[in-house]
Amino acid sequence: MNGTLWLAWRQQRVLVGVASAVLAVVAALAAYHRDDILADLDSGLFDHCGPGPLHCTRDDIGSVLLLDIEPLRYLGALNMALPLLMGVFWGAPLLGRDRELGTHRTVLTQGVGRGQWFASRFALAAVATTALSGLFAGVFAWWWQPAADRSYGLFWYEAPALSGSGPRVVAAALFGLAAGTLLGLLARRVLAAMGLTLLATGAVTLLLEWAHRARLMVPPHVYTSPGSVPKPLMGDKWSTGNYGLTTASDRKDDVLNCPFPSGSRLEECMADKGYVARFYEANPASDFWAFQWTDTAVLGGLAVLCVAATVLLLRRRV
Repeated sequence: MNGTLWLAWRQQRVLVGVASAVLAVVAALAAYHRDDILADLDSGLFDHCGPGPLHCTRDDIGSVLLLDIEPLRYLGALNMALPLLMGVFWGAPLLGRDRELGTHRTVLTQGVGRGQWFASRFALAAVATTALSGLFAGVFAWWWQPAADRSYGLFWYEAPALSGSGPRVVAAALFGLAAGTLLGLLARRVLAAMGLTLLATGAVTLLLEWAHRARLMVPPHVYTSPGSVPKPLMGDKWSTGNYGLTTASDRKDDVLNCPFPSGSRLEECMADKGYVARFYEANPASDFWAFQWTDTAVLGGLAVLCVAATVLLLRRRV
């Protein structure tokens, strides 16, 4: 381990240790609660519950059947917050602390170039961030598996699962680290950099959540059915809430133009008004990976831009 990498390790080993300890606690809690979920499922209490979003009830007392997945939701929320945590507590001080204290000048006078000074610190932080965020996402996926896409569990399109699992968690954490590093170099004080990083990473996180709900990057599929038979069950599709009626020319109108359930009255209304089918818009479960890889590309691209901007700034200042 050369001098700059050794110094980077000494400066970051506490963060690595704390994050590893948190991961160990989370993994232990996941194992404990997952065993409870499996025990509940093995009891047979949920055997009569079909797939889909409609809740099922206990036959004896009629209460809604739900697994205890609140701790799983908390882990999903923690994974969603990783870009904020990595950016504020790891990225912002990464270069910013040395600049604020002036210790970087001592390092640079020891025959260490600016590029080496940056590369040793950021490379170690990026490797640790990738490993830790990947393990957090893996623990979530393992814990979620028995309760995935069931009325008594957690559906793929709910925020803790969609944004708190998969490769997008790693890309988001790396973006937070890169954004914090850039802002730590730009700001004159670490606390100011932390505040700016919190705002920047928080804004991107909220923007992506809004984009999910608005289906901006992964458009929904359009499903149609005749009025003579009931619509197929929604299952694990993520509905946009846009339902309606369509004409032969593919004009789409509000469902309230014929507000009847499947049957003769609906058929008569549709025939009178020229409708040939009903439709609804939704994303199937297979779109989970479309959302994942789209987010990963966006967040990864932002991380690369932040790193590139940091490198360019290092050539002009420090």
